Amino acid sequence: MPHVIVKLWPGKSEAQKKRLAERITQDVMDVLNYGDESVSVAFEEVSSNDWKKKVYEPDILKQPEKLYKKPGYTM
Repeated sequence: MPHVIVKLWPGKSEAQKKRLAERITQDVMDVLNYGDESVSVAFEEVSSNDWKKKVYEPDILKQPEKLYKKPGYTM
C-alpha cells in the first residue's frame, strides 16, 4: 500500500496539487502494479525558512541511502 508524501513550499494551487497527486497515483499503479484503491498521496507544505531544518537536513543529508533522486542544490 504505497503512501507518497510530497514536501514542498507553500503557494501551489489546489488544482496543481490535485493534478500532481493524480499523476503520482497513475505512475505508482503503472510501475508497481497496484490498483487505485491501494495508493494514497499527501502534501506537506514547509516554508522556505524551515526547509533546511525540517526537510533538507533530516530527509536528504541524514538519509542519503533512501534517496533515489538527489537534489541539485545544497544548503
